Amino acid sequence: MWNEPYLETCCRSALNRLRIARALGRPPGLKDGPCLARLAGMGFCRERPDGRFEITEAGIDRHRSEILKEPRAA
Repeated sequence: MWNEPYLETCCRSALNRLRIARALGRPPGLKDGPCLARLAGMGFCRERPDGRFEITEAGIDRHRSEILKEPRAA
């Protein structure tokens, strides 16, 4: 049964950009700002004290399953 929150296409793209950015993070004020806020609310990223967004472990796991289509770890 599917029990994960649905991610809109724009949010999946923002999650992928977060993964690509790695430790650099994504700056605030970009067009994907609403998606970054939504992803932060789901625990897939967090806003750092400098205002940039970085992916969390939960976000990396979701990226792996939803973007890369890899099976979840058992």
